[in-house]
Amino acid sequence: MKQILVIVVLLFSVLINAQNKDAFLEANDFYNNGEYQEAIARYEAILNTQTHSPELYFNLANSYYKLNQIAASIYFYERALQLSPDDIDILNNYSFAQNMTIDAIEELPEIGFTRVLKTLVNTFTVDSWAKLSVCCVILFVILFLSYYFSFSTSKKRASFVLSFITLILAIVFLSFAFQKHAINKKNNPAIVFAQESDVKSDPNLKSETAFQLHEGTKVQVLETYNDSWTKIKIANGKNGWINSKDIRLLNDF
Repeated sequence: MKQILVIVVLLFSVLINAQNKDAFLEANDFYNNGEYQEAIARYEAILNTQTHSPELYFNLANSYYKLNQIAASIYFYERALQLSPDDIDILNNYSFAQNMTIDAIEELPEIGFTRVLKTLVNTFTVDSWAKLSVCCVILFVILFLSYYFSFSTSKKRASFVLSFITLILAIVFLSFAFQKHAINKKNNPAIVFAQESDVKSDPNLKSETAFQLHEGTKVQVLETYNDSWTKIKIANGKNGWINSKDIRLLNDF
């Protein structure tokens, strides 16, 4: 019975993939013919099957951009970059979309050692740092065994020094893995979809308006209150409470 179920699931998966491929090509035809709304409908139908790819998000973002729907275009360019962060075409089109936003927010600069450390930690993923740490531990074991069983004084000295270095590196890489995990956990970006939204000092309509944001602006979500208010932070360090309906989370796949 299990084998039959597996075969059915595989056949269903193949069928869905084939249908999505046809729908993707059809959507591309609509896009090339300037029928952007039809293209969007086809692309989003593919998304509804839980299919995710940078190409799909990129084409969907391009379609919204052509219709001057800036928030949606930036949102899907961001989604595409989450899957393919170094893609030149996505980065270029994303920059064009950003130029159409109203809010000009200067990013709060990080200085000194903090900036250097953050740049270094963000060089690799959590898994990559963890793998590097494991490799260093293996090298440490090999070098320590070489030190223990070696009869030559010079070889013992070299093995001891190198084993000590690899052990330090293993600890450093492991700490980088934890720091990268912490950064990822805190990173909860969202895009403002409302044409104009008041950011309040407290999570209620009667509180003072701290500042305003407009569609397409990227924010960081800090916390939520009663599912109706979301505390956000913008690139220059300012924070406040925005109506939860005015933003759309980027990590909500």
